[in-house]
Parts: sequence; C-alpha cells; structure tokens
Amino acid sequence: MKETPLTDWLLARSHWSTPVRSGVPLNRQLFDDIRDAILAGQLSPGTRLPPTRELAQDLGIARNTVLYAYDRLTDEGYTQTHGGSGTYVGNTAPDPALLASMAGVDQQPPYPGDESRLSQRARELLAHVGVSDVQAGAFVPGIPDVSQFPRGVWQRLITKAWKFASQEQLGYGSRHGFPPLKRALTEYLALARGVDCSPEQIIVTQGSHQAIDLCARMLADHGDRIWVEDPCYWGARSIFRSAGLQMDSLPVDEQGIQPPVSPGEPPRLIFVTPSHQYPSGAVMSLARRRLLTELAHRHGAWIIEDDYDSEFRYQGAPLPSLQGLDPHHNTIYVGSFSKVLYPGLRLGFLIVPPGLADAFSVAQSELHRGGQLLIQAALAEFIADGHYAAHVRKMRKIYGERQALLTSELQHQLGEEIDIVGTDTGLHLTVKLRHAHDQLVSRCALAHGIVARPFSSYFASQQNSQNGLVLGYGGVSNEEIASSVAKLAHAIQLVREPGRDIS
Repeated sequence: MKETPLTDWLLARSHWSTPVRSGVPLNRQLFDDIRDAILAGQLSPGTRLPPTRELAQDLGIARNTVLYAYDRLTDEGYTQTHGGSGTYVGNTAPDPALLASMAGVDQQPPYPGDESRLSQRARELLAHVGVSDVQAGAFVPGIPDVSQFPRGVWQRLITKAWKFASQEQLGYGSRHGFPPLKRALTEYLALARGVDCSPEQIIVTQGSHQAIDLCARMLADHGDRIWVEDPCYWGARSIFRSAGLQMDSLPVDEQGIQPPVSPGEPPRLIFVTPSHQYPSGAVMSLARRRLLTELAHRHGAWIIEDDYDSEFRYQGAPLPSLQGLDPHHNTIYVGSFSKVLYPGLRLGFLIVPPGLADAFSVAQSELHRGGQLLIQAALAEFIADGHYAAHVRKMRKIYGERQALLTSELQHQLGEEIDIVGTDTGLHLTVKLRHAHDQLVSRCALAHGIVARPFSSYFASQQNSQNGLVLGYGGVSNEEIASSVAKLAHAIQLVREPGRDIS
C-alpha cells in the first residue's frame, strides 16, 4: 500500500508509532494532529486525505475514530468533501489580496499576549487590589457563619419554587426583580431599617458590587468627583476607579465621615457606610447624618448608602437608615443578603428615589439582565414567612456572644499591644496596634493560617493611614477563637523581635 503524506506525517509522531496513548481520546488526538498539519502547511489546500478505512488500517485504530476526526474537520472548515470522490484540505489561508493591501501599513512587532496590553483602567484596578484570596476562617472580615443557615427550610422553599415554576420564572423575568420579593422587602425594611420606599423603587441586583457599579454608571460621568470614606472598602474603591471617577478621600472620626462644609469642588456622588463604617467600625451620629443630607441637597449630589451588616447591632436597637432620614430623597440605599444568609447567594438590591426607578430598571436589564427568579421566589417566601427575621435574631445573639469572647481573648492575650474599636455592630472589629507594623503582622499571621487584614491598607495613602488589624469573627466558631488569637499574638511577638525576618 502506498502511504500518503498525511500517513507519513502522522506515523512520524511518537504517539501514533507506539502503543502508548495519552488520556485524550484517540478521535480527538487524530483531529488535533490533522488540523495541526493543515495549519503548519504540511498539507496544502486541495490535498486529498486518505480514505478512512485505509488510514485506520495504517494507524491501527478503529475506522469510527477516523470518521469522527474527518467529520469534525469538515464541520470546522478545515476540509471539504466532493461527492463520492473523498475528503480534501480546504483553503483556510487569508485572501492574498487582502494581505497584499496590508503591506503598506506600518509594520509593528508582534503584540505579546500578556498584561502589557491591558487597558489603563485595568492597570489602575489591579494596582490597588488589596484583598487576599483567602475567604474563610479566622479572622476573615464580612463572612457569616453559614453553618447556622436553615438549610432545611431553604431547600423546602427552593423545591416548592421549582415545583410551581412558571414559564416567566424560568426566563429573565421583569427588569427590576421578582415582584413578591420586592413587596416582602418593602415591609421588612420599613420595620427593621426605617427605609421609606415602595416596591417599585427596588431594583434587584446580583450583590452589592453590581448595585454600586450601577449607581456609578447611571449617576456620574468619567472624571466626576465622588467623596469616599477614608478608610474605605476596597471593593467600592475598585468600582469607582474602574468607572473613571475622581475620588476625594475624606477622613473618618468616631461620628463617621467628616465632609467639608464649603468644598472647593462639590461632589457628584457621596459613598458612605453610616450604620457601621467599614472598616473602622464607627457609627455615624444623627447630627453628621443630617449634615450630610443637607450638603448633598445643596450641591445636587447623590448619597450612596451601603448598609451591609447593620442588622447585627449589639448595643440597643439597630439605627435607622440614612435613606429613611433624608428629607430631600437624594439617598440611594444599597442592601445585600450576603452577610445574613450566605455570600454565594449573590443577591442584593438598590432602593432608588421614585424619579429614578424606571431609568435604573432599564439600565439593569440592558447591562446585566435578570434571572435567578426561582431563588428570588424562595427568598420572597423566606422573608414573608418570618424566617429571615428569625434568622437575624438568632445570629445577632450568636455573633454578640462570639464578639464578646473575641474581645475578652484579645484583651487577655494582647492587652498591652492593642486598642479595640468598633464593637457596637457588625461582623468585624478593629484593633489598633501600639508597637508592631500591621503589614508585617498581617503577612506573618497569614503564614500561620490567620487572616488579619492590615488596617492601613484601607486608606487612600500610607501617609494618612493608621496602624491596626481588621478581624472578622462571623465565620469563626467559639472553640477556635482562643487558639486563633494565640496564633495572632505569636505573629505580633515575632514581628516585634529585632532582626527577625518574616518575609
């Protein structure tokens, strides 16, 4: 039998000349090798491939293996079949006339396929990313105790939603979210957070990041000014930076953000976490809240209120939202279910003034689409039946006990080294370090399996930063707290030892 150029080329490759086979199916190996031969110019256009039975016999494989490879080559345009005369290599090269027309264009060296070709916006984002990949354990901030989530109730509601799912619920749904969920949210937020809204003002999103991003896109243009807290949540800063906004970082004291009464250039947006400032833990005073709403009204600015973990207040009742106190309706409320239920749920919401509801609904649909309506249906019933409020009450008690235990252990093991702040609300507290640099402590603690995020990294500049650690306790069991604090104390001791290299 006379061997064809394809047969020679294939047999020259070691995996066809020996019985050893890789984990890739033979039909895919054969397709890949013939395609490579075509692209490398080993088989010129118009070359007739050997008959399938002949090639199978030469390679010692089943004919169906060859048939699969030939069919796929034809499907993807590498070969053509001409009636009963066989399979031929197609002409896949670019049109020579088009290539010739490019000859006069300035020649550029081949562009690398790496980060050097990212946009300036992407480079700015990557240069300021501060969060680590570790998202569980001691002491990751903002992570709830998912082991306490009522999975049985949730599974029953999910099953019920699937059982009675309509055609609409399996599609994108309405532009702004599942109506029963919005009605349940309206009733719950009015009682729990003092939010003043109707269901039509709620826009369901895939988490708070998407909600904040939608605000940045809809309410500000590239180069517009935004006031942000200093220190500030990394994720929010990344969103505003990617939107091309000019950020003015305003200091935070024990009453919250300190806005200038007579700014040189007023902002277009103001981003705050008034109920539990992240990460300092400060709670914005009523006087500061009223000042902020008046400044926003005077300068035509929008306030974005991120109310991320306010349900968990341990001293007195939860403070009412800034949105409910704003007489001028310039505050947009951002909420999330991640801290109460579980982060992987990826559901959040916006509450916008009535005059913005239609515009935000259209934008949400155009930019992100809808979906997850069965989950929204289950969540609507979860809230309406009282399970959500009951879970908040249960977790408030658990987290309160856990925070008290953590505070006690920190004072016991590190009393001379730290000052503890931000214990009124939320799932984290901040400890100010007296004698050790937080960046060094953070790296050393991580090497010992402890996440202790450096407080200084949340500030806009190191020049104005403060030295401390942000410690989350939501996802740490009571039994782990003492040993985890001991590891943290050991890391601080190592950093304080002169000459110790912990890099």
